Amino acid sequence: MTVTDAGEEATTGLSGELRSWIEQCAGARLVAADRRPGGGRHEAWTVDVESADGGVRPLFLRYDRSDPADTGDPFTLHREAAFYRALQGTAVPVPEILGVHPTEQAVLSTRVPGETWFSRLKDEGLRHSVASDFMRILAALHAVDPHRLAVSGQDPDASLSELLSREIDTWEALYRHGDTPPHALVEFGFAWLRRHAPQTDDAPVIVQGDTGPGNFLYGDGRVTAVLDWELAHLGDPHDDLGWLALRAVQEPFTDLAARIADYEAASGRRVDYDRLRYYRVFAELRVVVLSYRGRLEQNLLGEVGNALIYGALHDRLLVEALADALGVEPEAPPELSGEPTDRTWVYDAALAQIREVIVPRSTDPFAVLRSKGLARLLKYLQQADVYAPAAEAQELDDLATLLGTRPATLAEGRRLFAEAVVAGTLEEQAALRQFSRDVARRTRLVRPAMGALADRHFDPLPRR
Repeated sequence: MTVTDAGEEATTGLSGELRSWIEQCAGARLVAADRRPGGGRHEAWTVDVESADGGVRPLFLRYDRSDPADTGDPFTLHREAAFYRALQGTAVPVPEILGVHPTEQAVLSTRVPGETWFSRLKDEGLRHSVASDFMRILAALHAVDPHRLAVSGQDPDASLSELLSREIDTWEALYRHGDTPPHALVEFGFAWLRRHAPQTDDAPVIVQGDTGPGNFLYGDGRVTAVLDWELAHLGDPHDDLGWLALRAVQEPFTDLAARIADYEAASGRRVDYDRLRYYRVFAELRVVVLSYRGRLEQNLLGEVGNALIYGALHDRLLVEALADALGVEPEAPPELSGEPTDRTWVYDAALAQIREVIVPRSTDPFAVLRSKGLARLLKYLQQADVYAPAAEAQELDDLATLLGTRPATLAEGRRLFAEAVVAGTLEEQAALRQFSRDVARRTRLVRPAMGALADRHFDPLPRR
């Protein structure tokens, strides 16, 4: 999209005031603005500005149109910018912040060259080089003086136990914002985190949160920039390693155990795998909370297809992380049975139209991304048409066994299950058995839409 005058908000999606602010921060004229696919509510925009001598400078805009007062989300772009600024001049490569809008959630930065998707890097030597370089940078991040950071509620002189308790409180407050129906797995997760919080005297570090492949740029065998600091905080370095284990499922990251060894060598820290397992649970719980909040908001124009498959993936991974931390095996239910319906061909026709007509003729990457998301929804609906009745009957049977009485409806059974989790009347093993069977059924229903993600699991962690 080329910006030619102040009257093109309908074309660019950026207001005249915001475009003027970009020009003021950059000291140059805005000539192009393109929204990139992904990013969810935090929109990602590449923008180009032209100086008086005709030189064009590539910049990057992060923009959130929502009001934090409405969403209850404390992880604002203003807060994120403070972490970027704290890391300027350190061994952690980050873009330079050029401006933070005084009222809107908008941050303008330099645009760093590099590729995003680690999975697209096929050369094994380069994959190893980039992954090892990232672990070196992660170790360097954890060596940065946390007193460089000036963010409310982030006290570098607090104990790790106190900071962990605050972090759990922050996420639980986000989960409970508004009139939120209880979610059994989330309720169980928060209670489990508080019961099993690790005790340590280690000093806090700056934790990126959501760290790993997909949230850094790379080129020529090295990391060029570490991105996405919205969930950053002060805490335990194992928190970042837990996030890394999570993201390595979505974007396989060479051998995780070898990368952790790289981190130990670079940081001089010995990794405590029990603490890593704990923080892997916490990382997954955060993702599940965000997914749950997204389902409650029901944004019809959001990335619904991606939300569907990643919601199913991370619910399952949370259960697997809990099971591994407790040293038990997840339990799978019997296979589902079902027959194709007379609507099957309608789904096939819609999918063929998207695959053969719409996507090949679409030139806008954003439209292509949403078309693929729509295809995921159709694949899910086609599968649910066949297997959902059997899945619901199985779940009612499981709930009857767990609760001691058969619920009249599935909605009632799920509510009673959540209430029992909140009340603490269920043993951990019994609740975990129900969660395991539930996420296995859900994976079966979403499997055609998930593709390879349906069979992805955590890399195994050693026990010391």
